[in-house]
Amino acid sequence: MLELNRITAGYDRRAPAVREVSLSVGHGEAVGLLGPSGCGKSTLARVAALLHRPDAGTMTLDGTVVRGWRHRAPREQRTSVGVVFQQPRLSADPRLSLRELIAQPLRSTGRRAEVPARVAELAPLVGLSAELLERRPHAVSDGQLQRACLARALVLRPGLLICDEMTAMLDASTTAALVAVVERYRAESGAALLAVGHDRVLLERWCDRTVRWGEQSAERVPLG
Repeated sequence: MLELNRITAGYDRRAPAVREVSLSVGHGEAVGLLGPSGCGKSTLARVAALLHRPDAGTMTLDGTVVRGWRHRAPREQRTSVGVVFQQPRLSADPRLSLRELIAQPLRSTGRRAEVPARVAELAPLVGLSAELLERRPHAVSDGQLQRACLARALVLRPGLLICDEMTAMLDASTTAALVAVVERYRAESGAALLAVGHDRVLLERWCDRTVRWGEQSAERVPLG
């Protein structure tokens, strides 16, 4: 599904955040990427999400070599990956209501006709009421906004979901609720998951296997 081979990436070529890192996620597999803050794992997640072009290395997505990132990536590849970031307020347009936020990917890909049904399907799944959908980000909590961001990531039915510290700012009950939403979606769709974080207990319970940053091989971790 996802193959990252000897990726070097960052925002300063003289001091890249990621140096020759390789990582794979199989079809339907849940992989946790565990590491401390500042180690470069979020940069790697942005490369995997087609949001940041690496300085070196190759990426293969669903059997096709990736040759473009951001707007240069083919639409088929861009829409096959959904991503949820750590800080929802930095990834949400403050001018949009939560309903508009969730619908944004559908509108940008010319699928406006699907908006009413898809939002109506996803809102209860992530725990958003009709009243909350009409609010803008400043009028909801971080947890409520992150629920909308997760719905936005799922709205195009991606085959790969990337959760980059998705629950780091959330309380335990909201964390459990959002992880349950991801797992329900994966069970129904067969989607793969790359979960990035520094919470070892969460990743080991959530994922099929956990890769510790800097290790050459992955450790198998049973679900439980």
